[in-house]
Amino acid sequence: MGQLQEKYKSYRLPQKYMAEGVYPYFREITSKQGTEVEMGGHKVLMFGSNAYTGLTGDQRIIDAGKAALDKYGSGCAGSRFLNGTLDIHVQLEKELAEYIGKDDALCFSTGFFVNSGVIPAVVGRGDYIICDDRDHASIVDGRRLSFATQLHYKHNDMEDLERVLKNLPEEAIKLIIVDGVFSMEGDLANLPAIVELKHKYNCSIMVDEAHGLGVFGKQGRGVCDHFGLTDEVDLVMGTFSKSMASIGGFIAGDKDTINWLRHSCRTYIFSASNTPAATAAALEALHIIQKEPERIDALWRVTRYALRRFKEEGFEIGETESPIIPLYVHDVEKTFVATAKAFEYGVFINPVIPPACAPQDTLVRFALMATHTEEQVERGVQILKRVFKELDIIKD
Repeated sequence: MGQLQEKYKSYRLPQKYMAEGVYPYFREITSKQGTEVEMGGHKVLMFGSNAYTGLTGDQRIIDAGKAALDKYGSGCAGSRFLNGTLDIHVQLEKELAEYIGKDDALCFSTGFFVNSGVIPAVVGRGDYIICDDRDHASIVDGRRLSFATQLHYKHNDMEDLERVLKNLPEEAIKLIIVDGVFSMEGDLANLPAIVELKHKYNCSIMVDEAHGLGVFGKQGRGVCDHFGLTDEVDLVMGTFSKSMASIGGFIAGDKDTINWLRHSCRTYIFSASNTPAATAAALEALHIIQKEPERIDALWRVTRYALRRFKEEGFEIGETESPIIPLYVHDVEKTFVATAKAFEYGVFINPVIPPACAPQDTLVRFALMATHTEEQVERGVQILKRVFKELDIIKD
């Protein structure tokens, strides 16, 4: 047996839950992503998707992707730095910069590549990175790749953030990096307070808008716009794989910083550029989001309904302020069993266990789309109420 086989032969966690019939990952979907999906030969309600605008099956986006395939082919066979820049890449970057409200933008082939590449490119030796305890894994990986000093503060605790900042050199570059919407708990960063501390301690701010775009702000511009603080945020990151119904990501900021990243960010210049179809799909989604504000209105109507109903039925949902609704279980085993039972009864949800959360804070994540109906949400609430009562998580 080789070294790697010897090292990992004892990794039995998946086998354990597979044997018990409650393994919740890599479940195969055989249809378009929508409010209902085909799985295992039958339909289930989809409350485990990040497609907040409900655009993943929109025919206009599908047609845009097909047209790009016909015109440009299936791929670019190179990085943006060399032979992989198409006119639609440049168009998307220009329109994103205007949409977000920044000088310029840079598109990457995944959102993960944005954070994991941009962070080590903009801060290095002698600089400081300050992160929220619950920042996304891509931010964590990005800061790990940087030579900057890495610090963190307790989740959304502005006193703790100030404790960190006041001990740092005034003249040093200090980059506060935070999720606009926290992807598991659904709460928002306290951006107004962070901006106050930025000015008090001479810092810069980077906001990850992965779960804010298409949800918050005017025409879905995100949490920075929601708070009216886009001009105060130095770098705005976003992804195409959620509200924008595609795959990829971007960073937006001032012209000089984006120009630096264009020539130095390793996940940009050493990675193949995004496919023509994915780029065209994201561009079309951006157009639709701006032209159809009623889509975001529908998302918030169904979100408010779901928040009210879960509270009425006795679920613990934490501090969420978004279409991401955490249903707390506080037990790893029960979290997996609840996910399996919900699927059996016709609802797809996602389990959240360590390291995505603390062991005592396990939950199932219920996420909404603009295309969900109140009737679908009510069915979901009733099924999950049945599951949670069967497992003694909530009581009559």
